[in-house]
Parts: sequence; C-alpha cells; structure tokens
Amino acid sequence: MALNFPSVMQTKVLIIGGGVTGTALARDLALRGVDCILVEKSDINAGASGRNHGLLHSGARYVAGDADAAMECRAEGDILKRVAAQTIQDTGGFFVAVQGDDERYIADFPAQCARSGITARAVDVAAAREQETALSERAIAVFEVPDAAIDPFRLSLESMAQARSLGARLMRRTRVVGFEREGRRIRAVRLQSLTGGDEVRVEAEQVVNAAGAWARDVALLAGASIAMTYAKGTLLVTHTRLASRVINRLRRPGNGDIMMPGGTVSIVGTTSSRVDVLEDIRPTTAEADLIIAEAAPMLPGLVSARFIRAYAGVRPLLGSAGTADSRVVSRGFALIDHEMHGLDNFATLTGGKLTTCRLMAERAADLVCRRLGVTRPCLTATTLLPHATESAWTEPAHSAREWVRAHQGDDTLLCECEMVQGSAVDAIYAAMRAAGDTATLTDIGLRSRVGKGACQGAFCGLRTVAHLYQTGDFQAQRGLAEIVDFFSERWRGQRPVLWGEQLAQAELAEALHCGLFGEELRQSALFAAVVREVRP
Repeated sequence: MALNFPSVMQTKVLIIGGGVTGTALARDLALRGVDCILVEKSDINAGASGRNHGLLHSGARYVAGDADAAMECRAEGDILKRVAAQTIQDTGGFFVAVQGDDERYIADFPAQCARSGITARAVDVAAAREQETALSERAIAVFEVPDAAIDPFRLSLESMAQARSLGARLMRRTRVVGFEREGRRIRAVRLQSLTGGDEVRVEAEQVVNAAGAWARDVALLAGASIAMTYAKGTLLVTHTRLASRVINRLRRPGNGDIMMPGGTVSIVGTTSSRVDVLEDIRPTTAEADLIIAEAAPMLPGLVSARFIRAYAGVRPLLGSAGTADSRVVSRGFALIDHEMHGLDNFATLTGGKLTTCRLMAERAADLVCRRLGVTRPCLTATTLLPHATESAWTEPAHSAREWVRAHQGDDTLLCECEMVQGSAVDAIYAAMRAAGDTATLTDIGLRSRVGKGACQGAFCGLRTVAHLYQTGDFQAQRGLAEIVDFFSERWRGQRPVLWGEQLAQAELAEALHCGLFGEELRQSALFAAVVREVRP
C-alpha cells in the first residue's frame, strides 16, 4: 500500500515517473535544495528502466549511426563509473564480427570509435576465444571496448533513497488523472491512489513529465501534443552466465546482437518492433526464436542453452509515429519546455538511454531551476551516490557474501538459487515500513533476488511468504493473494521459453502451486494453455 497523503499537497517540483530518469532528477533537485515529489503509477523502474539489458554503453554501438549519442554515452559512462561504482560491474566488452559480416563496417570501426573518443583495441581472435569460450569459431575480428554492466534497480533505488534523505517525497502506485490550468501555468495536478482510490491534489510551481513510454499520454492530459514512436524490445535470460564480458555483434544495430553478463546469468537480445498499445506488453515465443537465431552465429551455444525467462519493455523514442523502422529513430533524448504549447511551468523529458539518465536529469533540473530562480549548480557529476542498505540486495552476489559472512543458525535461507536469507527480506520490509509503505511480495522481489533463479520463485516465493507470516508481517489470507499476483507476473516471462528443462521446472511449479494452494482458477488454465503450445 502507498503512503496516506493529505488531500492537498504543495511542492516546488512534481516529477511524474519513477524510472532511472525520474529518480535521477529527484536526486539532482534534492542535492540543489529544491523540494520535490515524485509520483509513480506502479513502482520504481516498472517500465523500460527495469526491462533493459543493464548495459552501461561505451558508445561504440552508435559510432557509425549517431556520433553525438556515442560521445554522450562515453562521457556519462565514465561519470557513473566514478560516482555510482557500487551499481556497476566494469566487465569490459568485445565487439565480434563473424564470417559474412560487412567487412567495410569492420574496417571502419576503430577509426569511428576514435573520432568519438572511445577506445577500441583490436584483440587476436584466438586469444579472444580463449578468454570467452562462448564465441563462435567463425569469428573473424574482435575489438575490446570499455562497456560495463549496471544494475538499474540499485541505481534508481539508491538515487531515490538519497533524494528522500534530503526531503524529497515518493508516491508509489499513484497515477496522474488531470491537470488544472490557469493561463499559461499548471496550477495543480490531480492524482489518484491505485490502492485506495483516494484523490490527491498537488500544487506545484514546476511539473516535469518523465513518464517514459507514457510521456505522450501525460502531456496530452496537460493539453500538449508530442510525437513519439514506441519500440518494443524483448530479451532472454539464460540459466547460467555464458561470458564474463559484454559481447556485441560488430555490425549495425540489429536483433539479437548483444549478450550481457547479469550476475549469475546472461541476458541476450534484443528485438525492436513497432507497437501502438502500451498495455499488456509481453515477450513471445517467436521473438525468443528470432533472438536465438540472430545471436547463434556469434554465440552458437545459445541454440542448446537453457533459458529461464524472457521479458519485454517499450522504448520511448521521440519522433514521428509514421517511421517504418524504429531502429532509425534517434536514441538521443529530448527536453521539451512546452512553451510553444502555452505552458510555462511544464516540461517533458523523454527518449535517451539508461547510460545517459544522469545527464538527462541534469538538463531538466537546469531548466526547472532557471524557472524557479535557483542558482545552485548540479552536483551529481561529482557527488558519490551513497550506499543504501535496503537497496544492496538487488546485487546478485550480495546475498551470497552476506550469507557466508554473517550466517546465523536462525537466519533462514529462503532462496537457494540466489542465496537470499530471511534477514534480507526483513531489512527490505523494515525499510519500506519506515518510509510509510507496506511491502508486497512483488515489492520484495524487485528489491532483492527472490524469484530470479531457475525456479522463478516456485520455492523461494512460498518460503518468503511463510517467513513473513512467521514474523507477523503477513496475516489472514494476504499471503495467498500475494502469491497469485507474484506468480502471474513470473508466468508472463516463462511462457515464451518453456521447452526442455525449463518446461519440466514449470510443471513442478504448476503441481506445487495448483495442487497445494488450489490456484487452479488463475494459474492452471494458463499453464494448460502453455503446455498445449509447446507439446507436440
């Protein structure tokens, strides 16, 4: 449940959207001493910010088609490595060409990287294959670049934690339902709680629309029209980690050309297809097949690899909806002041990438502060992002280290795949309660590794709910409802990759949940439909 807010609130700045950009903006403003409220209709990183590769771009992917974006990524990647090191695994990356790839593109790549200030070092192919055994024997060229892996959940959670420590407020599960305009200004924004249905009226001097793929809808509520293209991207999660580095295909961006290290797993993708409807976005079996087929020439082991999950998100790309190929729409970001729409205290921040979220927030904060008459400079490029204890559990290795370091006989191991112990769940629940929230099982899963392993929560989900009953945090019938909600979401990701071992894993989960808890009405019918699709 969300906080119990008064029916009328005041703030200097209202931020709409709790992704990496919105939380980075809240942190930026809070560091400048500007009071702000962030409103999010779901939870932190519920949109594209939580449904991406987790790639901290070196910029090399864009050197041939968008040099400006490449240089932005290079500069911002370096900054984040300095100020938010705890959220980053500095793996390095390989760009790999295989037989049949464009030899002109391969030959031009190092010079194009150099023009954007990106280091690209040629690596002997045989040596590269010794270091990354997943690479194909058909590899003909390899370049090393400073790519890295970043945890977007920890980045956003810790950004918001620092912002709240400085006075910012967070309203989760609360959506914008209307704007009150007076001349060229928005006088107030009307919000509605999605848990209790109560309405809140927020009087803000400035409003920033950072709603990601929903930015167009929010702008329309305010009477402003912006052109956007929606590009759906699907990714697959392997059972084990197949490479230590980021592996990119050395060609123009396309389907299935990146494999990311994601803790104990690898993340493979992505696709790019136009969509017009933002609700019920989910991965498909056809997309999973496409990713494997496209990635296999570079990483042949994917053909027989076990996949435990797929997920999909929508990229908000600023540009005409008539664009045929969403990949040709710029990955750069846009800050729209909306003065041409007759609004002097409203702005939209959209587009961009995870890597450039800090820069996007800085530009938006500069605009807002200029309008407010605030002269304090941006501090986020030099101020270290503090560690937040309750946010550390998103890191794959953190739970295992804590288990080894501080194991106690009464600290129950709830998740054997990801080594999540009861004390971790207690810490997350207590932190959310201290902030005025009542955590759900889904909230705990987002802030930890619960449900991230091969069983996709079949065992640890139940153990976590049982643990919360033992601590008195869950009571009566709440646990059953939490389990159903949690596994409804996990099923969405499992369905496209149900073959081989993962299908057997899913059958076990189905027997456990439908047989033991009587979840037949919502889960058994779904599972039966899946089995009909994948069984001959």
